Amino acid sequence: MFYEDLSEYDYQVNDSFTDEESGVLALRYRPVYTRLNVGWLEAGRTYSTGPVPTHFVEKLKAVQGVQWMNVCLGLHDCGLCPEEVAPEGNGEVRIPGEPGIAYAAPFLITHYITVHGYRPPQVFIDAVLAVDLDTRAAARWPDVPFPWVPDEVERLLE
Repeated sequence: MFYEDLSEYDYQVNDSFTDEESGVLALRYRPVYTRLNVGWLEAGRTYSTGPVPTHFVEKLKAVQGVQWMNVCLGLHDCGLCPEEVAPEGNGEVRIPGEPGIAYAAPFLITHYITVHGYRPPQVFIDAVLAVDLDTRAAARWPDVPFPWVPDEVERLLE
């Protein structure tokens, strides 16, 4: 599935946060922020390449270690790898940007960066580096690693 970097995300209307470890099995809501696509690559489409800071990749992996958004039942293979060795992903990650903007990336984004040389837009790199993993959520949702969960959201399947 391909989307131009920084185009408006429209794949799913709602965002769903899933985390079995925190006790929140599902938190589904209609975002009040604008979601911008980053890293939705596809074979045959050009994408920017270039080096990225090592600490950026480490921080992005750390965010992915605590956040699972829009996890689907099916799997998506990396279309840039040979079919027999293509890794699979089945979710997304949200990175808060400037106020009112969140970047929506596929979970395979770290693979695209480290294996295929993809270089995300600088605003995404800066946003990832700005994520504070120790203070990552609003006071109402201290166990949700994303700061912009709307106040009216209720937990599902707790």
